[in-house]
Amino acid sequence: QVQLVESGGGLVQPGGSLRLSCAASGVINSMYAMGWYRQAPGKQRELVALISRGGSTNYADSMKGRVTISRDNAKNTVYLQMNSLKPEDTAVYYCKGLSTARDYWGQGTQVTVSS
Repeated sequence: QVQLVESGGGLVQPGGSLRLSCAASGVINSMYAMGWYRQAPGKQRELVALISRGGSTNYADSMKGRVTISRDNAKNTVYLQMNSLKPEDTAVYYCKGLSTARDYWGQGTQVTVSS
């Protein structure tokens, strides 16, 4: 059983940066990909970024150039570095682990971008 715990969210001013972390209780190499998703109030959950087991990355168009996803297999942790944050980036950010058997979700971490 894999458990995912996000951290690093908070309140940041427009133009600021945050780094989110997703710590897995299991081995993330058992996942063929890890991802970050977000859900704003009244909106559907959407993809922010994905990273494969081999390190290939994929980003949502709205976030390209402003976010970087990375993974540290030794620490079983996935990161999301977010820069140049905008008020419309305000959302709950979720970590997701994708395996052939099932997907795993974390509980989410709130990111609020406001002056």
